[in-house]
Amino acid sequence: MSFIMSFFVVLVILAVGEIVSTKTKAFVPSVFVAALLFLLGFWYGWFPLDVVEKAGMGNPVATISMYLIIVHMGTLMSIRELCAEWKTIAIAAAALGGMVAMLVTVGKALIGWDAVVIGTPPLSGGLVAAIMMAEAAAKKGLTELAVLGTVIYVVQGFVGYPLTALCLKSEGKRLLQLRKENPGAFAKAVASDGEAKRKALLPPLPEKYQTTFTHLAAIALVACVSDYAAASLKSWLIGLNPAYGAYALHPLVICLIFGAIAAELGIVERKPLLKASSFGFILTAIMGFIMSMLNKATPDMMLKILYPLAIVVVVGVSGLLVGSVLIGKLLGYTGPMSMALSLTALYGFPPNYVLTDEASKALAGGDEDTYNFLMSHMLPRMLTGGFITVTITSVILAGIFINML
Repeated sequence: MSFIMSFFVVLVILAVGEIVSTKTKAFVPSVFVAALLFLLGFWYGWFPLDVVEKAGMGNPVATISMYLIIVHMGTLMSIRELCAEWKTIAIAAAALGGMVAMLVTVGKALIGWDAVVIGTPPLSGGLVAAIMMAEAAAKKGLTELAVLGTVIYVVQGFVGYPLTALCLKSEGKRLLQLRKENPGAFAKAVASDGEAKRKALLPPLPEKYQTTFTHLAAIALVACVSDYAAASLKSWLIGLNPAYGAYALHPLVICLIFGAIAAELGIVERKPLLKASSFGFILTAIMGFIMSMLNKATPDMMLKILYPLAIVVVVGVSGLLVGSVLIGKLLGYTGPMSMALSLTALYGFPPNYVLTDEASKALAGGDEDTYNFLMSHMLPRMLTGGFITVTITSVILAGIFINML
């Protein structure tokens, strides 16, 4: 298959997912449909296993795209919003605590200690965690369980996507009902928030110089500074104690924070990828890369580990939901919103953005103000939840659980 045919195939699958999602008003998420089609395509040989790489959506394009799009997401948030997400962090941490508690008790009784130890960190969504546990299992001679960690990582989205879509639609309907009952309060809040976002310490670049290249250059500058900051922080922590290196912030987390700061300062515009007319293409490249990971889940592999896989996912997700709802209720979050942000552990970014976008579009019915209202209330929580569970905590869990094998 040529590179351009591979590119066409990947785009057709992603497009079918979007069409189904639109047709069902986001009841069936696009990422779920796309993942299913990719999985079937890999299994039945409709296209080669490296179709995404042939299409040019592998590394380093995917990694660069991740850096750019996370800075973009940061510009959508104010510093005040970032600071206000401490509740989201607490709920995400509680959700993971519930997941671990359920797996080391109920899960251990059903499938044994080794399977629980290897399966728990990948269930929190991190690719690094999945690789760490798979390598640790292989060194111990646990071949099938080494496969378990990888398969959990690549298929857990099939559980997370539809559940998250239902939760977000429920939360969105609640928000719209509240706005309908008290439109003045929400209008004032949105207006004041928009006013805060328009202010910046540095004057904006003259309109005639705001081109695709200048916007992308500004985003790349912030991403570059974020990457150096993350490396410096990790080096400093390792210098204090080599064990502290596991607690360093991931570069993408710093991209999100620095994106918000840069937008406040006026270094980069709000929604820069949209102004650069590049958002759609970059998101496409990332989605293609995420789907390529399904090529590791072969039918034989699935059959061998079907039982422990089902136990880890069902028991672990139950713990996630229970932990998030209990703490969310104490902190004033609704059940659906608490569950939605905890479920980001199953997939992370960009599906958390795509699912929030689809739910908001379906409920907005084409009204841009309603769409922006829903996104402003749900997206910051979903992004923060994803970073806490997938990017940070999954690696910490892997570092702890490796020593328990």
